[in-house]
Order: sequence, then C-alpha cells, then structure tokens
Amino acid sequence: MVLISLTASHRELDLDALERLSTGSESVGRTVVGSCRPVQGAVVISTCNRFELYLDVDAPLDGDVVRHATRHVAALVAEASGVSTETAAASFAVRTGSDVAAHLFAVASGLDSMVVGEREIAGQVKRSLVVARDQDTTSKTLELLFQTASRTSKQVGHHTALGGTGRSLVALGLDLAGAVLRPYPAARAVIVGTGAYAGASVAALRARGCADVRVYSRSGRAAEFAASHEVVAVGADTESLVSALAEADLVVSCSGARGRGGAAPAPGAEASLEYVLDVAAVARARERAADRAGDEPESDALVILDLALHRDVDPQVADVEGVLLYDLSTLKANAPATEHAVVEHARRIVADAATRFEETRLGRAADAAVVALFDDAERTVAAEAADATARLAAELAPLGTEPSEDDLEKIARDARRRAHRVLHHRIVEVRAAALAEARAAEAAVVAGAERSLRVTEPVD
Repeated sequence: MVLISLTASHRELDLDALERLSTGSESVGRTVVGSCRPVQGAVVISTCNRFELYLDVDAPLDGDVVRHATRHVAALVAEASGVSTETAAASFAVRTGSDVAAHLFAVASGLDSMVVGEREIAGQVKRSLVVARDQDTTSKTLELLFQTASRTSKQVGHHTALGGTGRSLVALGLDLAGAVLRPYPAARAVIVGTGAYAGASVAALRARGCADVRVYSRSGRAAEFAASHEVVAVGADTESLVSALAEADLVVSCSGARGRGGAAPAPGAEASLEYVLDVAAVARARERAADRAGDEPESDALVILDLALHRDVDPQVADVEGVLLYDLSTLKANAPATEHAVVEHARRIVADAATRFEETRLGRAADAAVVALFDDAERTVAAEAADATARLAAELAPLGTEPSEDDLEKIARDARRRAHRVLHHRIVEVRAAALAEARAAEAAVVAGAERSLRVTEPVD
C-alpha cells in the first residue's frame, strides 16, 4: 500500500484558481474510490484556503498503478470542477510516502494556514475523516493517518505557544473590522451560514463583547443554529436578509453555499449558484439604512467579511457606497507573522510524529525481520545450551551422575543472557535496515508520480 496526497492551497495557487479547482469537492473522494480500482481509500480536505486529496493506493513495485491513479484522479477533479485536465494536473503538489504524513500533520497543526497556528483547521481535518467514513471511502491506513494528525495537532497546541494565541481567520477578520467599526459592545452583527466558521464567529464576537448577533441561512437551518448558540435567527427569504443588513454594522459570511450542488459548470463558467450576498441586496440595505438615518450624520459603514472560499459575496459589493468588503485575499495579505522559535518548536513535534507514524506504517517489514532475528537467536541459544549440556554431561559421567534440572536451567539462562547482550544491537540494526529497504521499495513505486500528473495522455 502506498500513500499519495494531491494538495492545492493558498501557497500554490491564487484563491480564484483554488475556488475553481475545489468546486464539486464533496463528491470527489467517493468518485475516486468507486472508479479507480487500485485506490483503496480517499479522504478529501476542502476548506477556505485548501483542497487536498489523500489516497491509499494498492500498488505493485513497478509504479504503473500509482502513475495511473494520479492521472485518473487529476481527470476526475477536472471533470468535477469544470477546469481542464491540464489545469487540474498542474495545480496539485504531489507528495508520496513519508512526505504525506509530514504535510498532513503540519496542516492539522495550523502550520500551513494563512494565519499560522489557527485552530479551526484541526476540526476541519477531523471532520474530513468523518465525511470519508460516512461515504465509506476511508481505509485502515487513512484512519491511522488522520487520527495521528489530530493527536499531533493537540500536542502542538499543548506544548507550544501556538495553542494559546487564539489565532484564526475569524479572529483576524474581526480585528481588521474592529479598526473601522463602532466598539464591539455597541455593534450589530449578522452571520451568514451555520457551519463551523459560524460557530467560531459567534464565540469570537461574544469574546469581544458583541451581544447583538443574528444568523441567516438560505438553507433554513438558521433557527436551529440560533437556538443552540443563543442568537437571533433571520428569515430565509431575501426581504428578511435585506432588513437585517440594513440594521447591521458587520456581516460575517461563511456559508460557502455558492458552488455546492448541481452539475459541474462548463470551463470558464461561474461556479454554479448565485452569490448569497449580491449587489442588489446590499445596495437596498444601505438605502434603508440611509433613509432611517434621515437628517442625522452619515450612517456608519457596513463591514463585510467574506470567509468562504466559494465566495458568498459578489466582489462588486465593494463598489456599493458605505460598504467595506474584506475577503480571503485581504486576510491573507494581513496575516501576522509568528515568532520563528515557536514555529520551529511546532515543526519538530510534527516531524517526530511523522517519523513515528512512518515507522508504524512501514513497520510490518521491519517487524518481520526482527521476528526472524529472534528466531535465529533462539536457535543459537538452543545450540549453545545443547553443547554446554553435552560438555557438562561428559564431565559428570566419570562420577556416575547427570546434569540436574537446576544445571540445565542455568545453562539455558546463561546462553540466553549472552545472546540477548548482542541481540539488542542487532535488532536496532536490522530494524533500521528493514525500514530503509521498505522506504526504498516505496520510493520505487512512487517514482515519477508527480511527473506523470503533468502528462496529458488519455486516462483509461
């Protein structure tokens, strides 16, 4: 079995390209496992700034199956997202073998995020495994990989300063908005969406003293979310949304609803569904706010944070008078730096965890070698004990006696002690050699996999 990851994130792509690539991501894992026989498992991570596929591939040592799998996956992603196969293939960074675990553990720990150390990604990684389980696309190796990633993330949070900084996209966005808003205790906020970011937004707003929080969802889930988070639900119709926007100072939009469902768009077409917040709705809301203000000084600006990868907010909303729009590109440009020593400490934890994972994953070959070494040692002990027993019996024969049970036990114990003195060093050597051999064999399997993604030959 070989681990392969195909990853696209804000580090490799601009956010527009990433948005196009991840359209249809919800079905990719199931499609890959169902249509590519060597792929035994797939887990997909799709967040506001990354789209990653983790594959467990049953591959022979010639590597042909791995190369076929990577080409096939690129074609399926292209079909689901509406981009060309060449675009999909060129968009992914391909990792194989030990690099897969090292990358995922860094992702889960927030080391590869726009805001280094952000904690929401840990929950997103955990939920991606839950989705794979629900879709029946996971495997034993992927289960171990993702569960270890979650444990590693907790270790980083517990043992480094990253765990206490409270960094997140939500926190960064609210800090930027707070520079131009009225004080948060007096601000009125509307949250668009009911997912993980919506919950994080409620908590972050409350931490800043904001008590007037409303939630809108055109899916109809606002009432349930509002009841569980003690906020006010807004009706799912457009008129209710406009009314809420007219009274708001801040909008945090994180539904990601645009681009979900429906057939994949044609290349170059819009993702699929219309924007959740379009220009018309926002303009009407600003007109109502102005009418309500009457002869009073000009109404405060409306700050909109669009935290969704598949943009909830039409970018042209920024042209509406009195509106400030901050999207993921804005947040990326304003992401704070993190102290080098803290990041290096976290990376050491990640590297150690990845090494242990690889030893566990590839340990079957090493364990077999160690078992063989123990078997050899037992044969050596038995032979030495037999020789020592024969010598003692020869010495005692003239006296008319034979070795006692105590004599035989001491002979066996001494032989085993001598063997075990050298066995420890041999175990270390043999295990290291077996692991190296397993890694070399895996490297032979995946050699050329990244190169093959850029080959545009037809996929079977």
